[in-house]
Amino acid sequence: MVPRGRPRSFDRDTALEKVMKVFWAKGYECAQINDFTSAIHITPPSFYAAFGNKEQAFREAVDYYSRTIGAGSFDALEKAPTIQDGMRQWLELSADSAFACPAGGCMISVSSIQCKPENANVKEFLQSVRRTNHERLSQRLIRAVAAGDLPASTDIAQMTEFYHMIQQSISFEARDGNSREAVQKIIDMAMLAMPASVTVPA
Repeated sequence: MVPRGRPRSFDRDTALEKVMKVFWAKGYECAQINDFTSAIHITPPSFYAAFGNKEQAFREAVDYYSRTIGAGSFDALEKAPTIQDGMRQWLELSADSAFACPAGGCMISVSSIQCKPENANVKEFLQSVRRTNHERLSQRLIRAVAAGDLPASTDIAQMTEFYHMIQQSISFEARDGNSREAVQKIIDMAMLAMPASVTVPA
């Protein structure tokens, strides 16, 4: 039996993709229930039956973003033969996804730039997601040192901060209407700060 209030044709991942795009384009606070119901073609009762409330829908949308659009950049970072290749791919794929949305930017970076006090938990949620990504980058750099891709003297904390900040800035450049070509120049300059692999000839 189909739950009351939810259409028979409801597909959760398809709906989540549409919800994600609304949040990505409008941000958490500007997105309204009617934006979601119009995008998914369901009634407000169906939306609440499916997602509970706006915040729960947002959390699910962020998770969907992380395991779909956002996954490619970290997969490349993890699987590239060297940290030099992986870091470039991570930045370039991050840029590609930031420019994939008409509004521009990474959903995790720009969807809660400003939040009212009553929505502080949403801001804190995204901060925790960004901290997790920061730690994933740090761990990848640690493994790069152990593998000989980076010198043993590498300042892991400083390098993590630098490249994480570059990745975050790409999102805001895209949201502000800068071009993909201009962002590529930023990436190219950032990669000049990456030491050459000590195990692979330059």
